[in-house]
Amino acid sequence: MAVALRWDGDGAPRVTAKGRGEIADRITALAREHHVPLREDRALVAVLSKVDLDQQIPAGLYVAVAEVIAFAYALQGRAPLQRALDARRAQTQGAAPPARSNASAAAD
Repeated sequence: MAVALRWDGDGAPRVTAKGRGEIADRITALAREHHVPLREDRALVAVLSKVDLDQQIPAGLYVAVAEVIAFAYALQGRAPLQRALDARRAQTQGAAPPARSNASAAAD
């Protein structure tokens, strides 16, 4: 089973893909192909898989998902706050903001 999340720094993260078996394999393969950090957490994936596609995660999962996002940023050598600072700096300097961040949670 795999679940992909997207968080653009505004509001709660959204479930952007989810599935079992071959679909889960494709989600994780695409994540690897695009250098999206993966984290295995069977319990979290089980709960996130119940969230409808393109829906924000429920408030009860904020802490668990925040840990996944922090994990993804740490793998990239960045902190979540750095993203917000980069976006704000880009707006004041007229540059394009950095690309959105993705985080995937996967379990089999």
